[in-house]
Amino acid sequence: MIIVTGATGQLGRQIVERLLTLVPADRVGVSVRDPRKAQTFADRGVRVRQGSFTDPAGLAHAFQGASQVLVVSVDKMGEECVKQHRTAIEAAVAAGARRILYTSQMGAGPTSRFQACRDHAATEEILRACGVPFTSLRNGFYAASAAHFVGNAAERGRLVLPADGPVAWTAHADLADATAAILADEGRFEGPTPPLTAQRALTFDDIAGIVTDVTGRPTTRVTASDDQFREQLVGQGAPAETADQLLGIFAASRAGEFAAVDPTLTRLLGREPIAVGAVLRERLSKD
Repeated sequence: MIIVTGATGQLGRQIVERLLTLVPADRVGVSVRDPRKAQTFADRGVRVRQGSFTDPAGLAHAFQGASQVLVVSVDKMGEECVKQHRTAIEAAVAAGARRILYTSQMGAGPTSRFQACRDHAATEEILRACGVPFTSLRNGFYAASAAHFVGNAAERGRLVLPADGPVAWTAHADLADATAAILADEGRFEGPTPPLTAQRALTFDDIAGIVTDVTGRPTTRVTASDDQFREQLVGQGAPAETADQLLGIFAASRAGEFAAVDPTLTRLLGREPIAVGAVLRERLSKD
């Protein structure tokens, strides 16, 4: 029994979809906060149980009989994030899982300039100490985040962001395919994987050029200072802590933390990964 947490989220849902093409549905279970949102999986024979990283007793039920548990990282940063990951890992150990997998990120490290990468590093330390074999999936930076930062730049003709460095933006769909393949081939990776990335690392100068090509409207890359960007975010209603966390992405990219490009994802997929341009094209076509 392979258990996937967060199976109604953007990444988790796609992982389950891909996994169902590789293993029988009765070998797949999902742990979700709201089972009603996973009804389509239940209709296909997937075991659906309620589970929350804030409820150890609920996770014990959700993880029952697990041979592998995939812990999909929560959409939080800081102490609460790591605390919830610890709860999930401890529940997987208690359930008798042979292997625990975790969706980490390229650049994970205790000295990263981006809070999420420090949280991933702290979670990986918990995995190393848990006594169960683990695989930490060092996912490339989500291309959907690049699309989010682009926002309505095409309409304004200006992409205004802090100074950045190259980032190996990687599509959720590719990471889902790779994760399903790793789950179906238990033990393929021990410990952290190599960076699971697309084949190019791009700056926002490059992305502004892609937006221009996709829309046919010239889009100029404008560099804002960190302080200007923070003030803009806070002025739009973002908490100061959130603004600082987002700025961490740019500080980390300037330091080269997300620049690595590795062939592992390509080998897992057996094809070329989706380029960030395709992700942006799909996003812009909906705007």
